[in-house]
Amino acid sequence: MARLKELFKKSNYITLSGTREESSSPTVPEGLWMKCPKCKEVIYKEDVVKNHYVCPKCQGYFRMKAKTRIKMIVDKGTFEEWFAGMPVSNPLDYPDYEEKIAQVQEKTHLDEAVRIGKAKIEGESVVIGVCDARFLMGSMGYVVGEKITSSIERATEEKLPVILYCCSGGARMQEGMVSLMQMAKTSAAIKRHSLAGLLYLPVLTDPTTGGVTASFAMLGDIILAEPGALIGFAGPRVIQQTIGQKLPEGFQRAEFLVEHGIIDGIVTREKQKSTLLGLVRLHKRNRSYTQFSRTPLSEIQEKSSEKKQGKHRDGGKEIGAWERVQIARDAGRPSSLDYIHAVFDEFLELHGDRAFRDDGAIVGGLGLLDGQPVTVIGVQKGKNTKDNIRCNFGMPSPEGYRKALRLMKQAEKFNRPVINFIDTPGAFCGIEAEERGQGEAIARNLMEMSDLKVPVLSIVIGEGGSGGALALAVANEVWMMENATYSILSPEGFASILWKDSKMAPEASEVMKITASDLYHLRIIERIITEPVPASLDNLGEIAEELKKEMKSFLCRMDKKNPEEIAALRYERFRRM
Repeated sequence: MARLKELFKKSNYITLSGTREESSSPTVPEGLWMKCPKCKEVIYKEDVVKNHYVCPKCQGYFRMKAKTRIKMIVDKGTFEEWFAGMPVSNPLDYPDYEEKIAQVQEKTHLDEAVRIGKAKIEGESVVIGVCDARFLMGSMGYVVGEKITSSIERATEEKLPVILYCCSGGARMQEGMVSLMQMAKTSAAIKRHSLAGLLYLPVLTDPTTGGVTASFAMLGDIILAEPGALIGFAGPRVIQQTIGQKLPEGFQRAEFLVEHGIIDGIVTREKQKSTLLGLVRLHKRNRSYTQFSRTPLSEIQEKSSEKKQGKHRDGGKEIGAWERVQIARDAGRPSSLDYIHAVFDEFLELHGDRAFRDDGAIVGGLGLLDGQPVTVIGVQKGKNTKDNIRCNFGMPSPEGYRKALRLMKQAEKFNRPVINFIDTPGAFCGIEAEERGQGEAIARNLMEMSDLKVPVLSIVIGEGGSGGALALAVANEVWMMENATYSILSPEGFASILWKDSKMAPEASEVMKITASDLYHLRIIERIITEPVPASLDNLGEIAEELKKEMKSFLCRMDKKNPEEIAALRYERFRRM
């Protein structure tokens, strides 16, 4: 796990970068000097090579040969090519097709548009494939589809992760419907690989379009892309001609796809090897959670009687429910990301619901808890007006809940526990949320979470508002910060509906039983995290240490259960309510 430090940086996890112009990407020419087709500058070739084939002046990405790409990623001398030399397929008897293939083979020294095989990255065995745009624009015909499918099947047999660098103009027209069928064939192989609990990582490069985008390129557990890569089903010129409208700046570029929730993130070339290595290592099957790397088991399992009983301290005076409501809403309380960065050693944020948008109100990704991989999800509020607008004031939209569910199902596949942080006044209510199915998104989370075969822990750190909070709280255990609230709706809403007067919110908060103490005695929650003084960034470190210790204790208890028992316990928890 040592190399994970190069991948996970708390201030440098995958984020959006600026959009790029839609000019064609440069290609690597021969000779000592080369001209970058993007910025038109003449550059010393050695400088480009040292810079991972990125223009040192404009940061434009040169397209890379498959051989060069493999050399950049894998350990020297470890690449063993699979399924090379397959015979040419010409199902349409397309005129001169075999001759065209022979000419391209001679020019590129490739037998087809993809090279794929087994290799090692820092000693970790993987199957890695690279599409090469020099071979008929990386288009997918029978041989490409068969090489990828056969390699994924072999990877499944050998229980190996698969990394595919995608670059393609789409299906190969000269092979007609046979080419189209490769989309289904490769996708079916990926499904079997996934059912075996194995990692599939596509990296999208410029361009990735057509039938490749609509098949193996978009089916990864985690989908990464290079900056500025053109990614889409139909090409931009086709779209523009079809709809008769000018396309927005940056349309179909990698940055556009992150913003719209289609891919997880963007990774630059100099970080690709460490990123892929870190993800491969992170997705190995977890060892027992009784084997935390830094804390003796006896210390993890040590719990004071105060914590067992769920008691809490009030600093000598009882704090009323309404006062706790005000504390829970305080903008100075730590946010989900504050807790994530304080509790977990490392965190890599993943993005999007793969369908519509990346909702800023939900953050989620992969974390390390004393070296153990976990999936972490949180409802995020902003610290200022700009942040609050980006996070929609902590009110998730349907795509936020769908992103959370995607990450939880991914956690189940890889046997990772899920830890959720909840701080929301409620799910966003608006025209667009209803148009995109807010109710269905919440209901789907409730149903799917009830049967997850991995431990789920949810912690209410601020506001726990209505179904918007419950959508992340179908857990084996639910904990609350001492000054958090968890309610059917806001006290103002309660007073307005039942008493026709929202100004009676303070009285309503007492009646509703929404504090941690109330809900512990109602058996709605299992634990109270004490706040001798209200949680803030000043005392976050102390709270984070207590949370970490309690989380490890929870995971040790869950470690004794098999997957079916974990799901059954969660069902019985709610069945008692």
